[in-house]
Amino acid sequence: MLIPILIFDVALVAWSLHLMEKAVESKEFSLMLAGLLVAVAAAAMMVVYFLMGNCMSYLLQVS
Repeated sequence: MLIPILIFDVALVAWSLHLMEKAVESKEFSLMLAGLLVAVAAAAMMVVYFLMGNCMSYLLQVS
């Protein structure tokens, strides 16, 4: 399950970098904000994945 999530995260980061490049070219704050929000979403998805993995392994070990 980790491989599809990693691929999706790499795509999100690439998209956010593309948005930020366009923002610098056209000097638009809204595109920069959109790129930042996409990058934060990618990071948050990885954090949640690893936290849930640790939580599930702990719950399966206890029961």
